[in-house]
Amino acid sequence: MQIYKILRADEWAALSEFGTTGGAPIDIADGFIHFSTADQVQDTLDKHFAGETGLVLLAYDSDRLGDSLKWEPAREGQEFPHLYSALSLADVLWHRPITSDDTGHTLPDGVI
Repeated sequence: MQIYKILRADEWAALSEFGTTGGAPIDIADGFIHFSTADQVQDTLDKHFAGETGLVLLAYDSDRLGDSLKWEPAREGQEFPHLYSALSLADVLWHRPITSDDTGHTLPDGVI
């Protein structure tokens, strides 16, 4: 199953340069990397990234992340994938920019 991580431009640049990252400030504070499923990613964008530009959507294969990936209840009792290890560039299946306009963010066509 593909799961998704949203990164800001500087976070994506750091991952691209160094090959691993502890994630966004909220990931570091919470002690795990926040991911979303295909059904959750638009709500994640709307709730946590409103008004932000320069976002990048990364896809990961949940099976390849192994035992470090845990499914835990979060927003409204939904189970979200949480990674209890560093985010690795080597595990990225693909990445695409997320566009935005006055109405909000648009996920890349045909991606999800």
